[in-house]
Amino acid sequence: MGETVQKPTVPEQAGAPAVESTSAGREPLLEVDHVTLRFGGVVALNDVDFTLYKGEILGLIGPNGAGKTTCFNAMTGIYQPSEGEIRFRGERITGKKKHQITKMGMARTFQNIRLFPEMTALENIQVGADAHHKTSVISALFRLPRHRREERDGIEKAERLLEFVGIPNRMHDAARNLSYGEQRRLEIARALATDPVLLCLDEPAAGFNPAEKEELLQLIRKIRDQGVTVLLIEHDMRLVMGVTDRIVVLEFGKKIAEGLPAEVREDHRVIAAYLGVPDDDVA
Repeated sequence: MGETVQKPTVPEQAGAPAVESTSAGREPLLEVDHVTLRFGGVVALNDVDFTLYKGEILGLIGPNGAGKTTCFNAMTGIYQPSEGEIRFRGERITGKKKHQITKMGMARTFQNIRLFPEMTALENIQVGADAHHKTSVISALFRLPRHRREERDGIEKAERLLEFVGIPNRMHDAARNLSYGEQRRLEIARALATDPVLLCLDEPAAGFNPAEKEELLQLIRKIRDQGVTVLLIEHDMRLVMGVTDRIVVLEFGKKIAEGLPAEVREDHRVIAAYLGVPDDDVA
């Protein structure tokens, strides 16, 4: 037995949601069913298995290189699993294209902000709204009534979303001129413009100061209150513990823990993964 290691302290959050750990009576929205993903001889995901239920905020956490973003990429059609399958809204999405999954109601943000820098904030969100437009090329070319109506609706939606994420005053500013935090909010607004039932956020608090993180926490709750289920990758444990209903923990591509935030915080396997020490050395 090695030297006793002090557990990392993660403060309780007064506003943290309280949910039952049982899945009885809850509606599955996303099912990751024993998914393995290999790149040559490298196993990026190893038999990962979890369910996300409608209406919850689920945290997907783990040390760097744990496979969190790879899991997001497998869910959103960027990568195809080598084994297992992924179901969304009861339908198998393994093998579907990115745009097909988006139209089914899944949207995401990225670790590295992917906005159109020369376009305005309003125009960036309109790109997201275009995901559900039904206008044909001919209709758009000749600006027929249906195209004009969809264009008008897209502008109105973009304006509402800028208000929702708290940056309505930056509507006509180029995305590159927004602050880092405002760009993060804009990316979330663009994802919401696709009318998702599931929003996947990949490290949305990266680079934020404490005040911005608190505002983000409130925004994530507000998104869930609007009926959008949230899957969150995040390294800031205070934010994760304060906003999630349940947490799934990955290490080296394999799930090592799952449960309520209070349960995960005390799990010796999670402590060992974050401290980089063997399980037996954690007391």
